[in-house]
Amino acid sequence: MTSSAPLPLPGRTNTLVIGGRMEADRALLVPRGELVRGCAHALAEKLARLPADTARVDLDMSGVHFMDTAGLEFLDVLRDHGRRRSVPVTATRWNGQPRRILELAGLDTADPLRCPAPEGTSARAASAVSLERAERLHTLQAEVEQLRQAIASRPIIDQARGVLMATYGCTSDEAWHILREASQLSNTKLRTVAAALTACAAAEGTPPPPEVRTALTRALARRRS
Repeated sequence: MTSSAPLPLPGRTNTLVIGGRMEADRALLVPRGELVRGCAHALAEKLARLPADTARVDLDMSGVHFMDTAGLEFLDVLRDHGRRRSVPVTATRWNGQPRRILELAGLDTADPLRCPAPEGTSARAASAVSLERAERLHTLQAEVEQLRQAIASRPIIDQARGVLMATYGCTSDEAWHILREASQLSNTKLRTVAAALTACAAAEGTPPPPEVRTALTRALARRRS
């Protein structure tokens, strides 16, 4: 396996590329993009192609920028693979909006595949945990839906700021500075940069011009450094 696939642009829906490599009998997978509908199937296909003697599967989730409730199905597929093959599996290095989703779901943000309750937990306690998680998932679904509606109703620049905030977990001011810096770096009007970013986030999104994409990447890297 190789990890040469390019990083998908922020906010682009229905996009997940799973690269990776083998290190002896360990598979290191690197998902890039978004955990949305269809992501669990993509992971199942990738896992099915691993060598039969794979003794461990580790996922580096730092390249995932957005996650909705379908992302929890992604984790279920990985967890089931570990159980069926009797191999350890991990999913670590979460950040930004996906990390917030894990928090709402009551999962370990360092590695959500860790068992949430120790052995010997009573049925009543387990039921209480399940009920609490169901309530958190309801809150999660409402938050994701509100986010999508807000992005759809905002003026173009605010809409682009919303995409950056949801994708990278940055503040409104940080998103504004990223857009402005990308505009300056690409010598492109701010509204044009915002329109390109929000167009990419649409269901049938198209990538922005190369100079805008490069400028956004550089602006984001500077804000992270």
